[in-house]
Amino acid sequence: MNEAAAHTNDSSQSLRDLLSSRLATILALAPLGVWTVWHLWDNLNAWRGGEAWEHAVTGKSPIAHAVGAIIVLVPLVLHTLWGIVRVVRSRPNNGAYGYYANLKYLLQRLSALGLLGFLGAHLWLAALKPRLTEHHAEEFKALANQMQHHTPTLVVYLLGTLAVAYHLANGVQTSSMALGLVTTRAGLKRLDKASLVLFALLLAMAWGAIAGLLRAQL
Repeated sequence: MNEAAAHTNDSSQSLRDLLSSRLATILALAPLGVWTVWHLWDNLNAWRGGEAWEHAVTGKSPIAHAVGAIIVLVPLVLHTLWGIVRVVRSRPNNGAYGYYANLKYLLQRLSALGLLGFLGAHLWLAALKPRLTEHHAEEFKALANQMQHHTPTLVVYLLGTLAVAYHLANGVQTSSMALGLVTTRAGLKRLDKASLVLFALLLAMAWGAIAGLLRAQL
């Protein structure tokens, strides 16, 4: 009887773990993944000047900002909590098995930790601090000035967006496998190449936006 109860509890726990994993996967892809690409695209308006950037990034109505915050922040918090549990429960085994997949697993975990710190700093500096302390949205000139004259800010954004690009691209790959969208050996190889292309595109968008801030005339 005790063995049967233990088996039932194990099965229930496995089911809960599976459902939470699938929910975290779906939330990571949409809306988080979609919003990330959209946000990077909007930031490329830095090449068009401060007015175009502010219109695309910070010029939305308060209602649009509130709805966007709910759509993004709620899934982000849930995905972060799930990720923290994963990090605590699992450990990389690269020391024992030096496989390519194991390296990507380790990099995914490291990028998640870096991404967590970057997002916290970014949300405070770009969204909360200007509105709470200066009573207005982030200004293009202020951000461009930080990029051009404050090296730590530039380094944080370069490394933070690198973590964003890798975490999302690799997450799309692992999610596709977890959801059973790709199962064949040939399909997995194509998926791996596609994830590298996606990583390069995301990084090009992110660093392209930063380059636009660096060349801005203040």
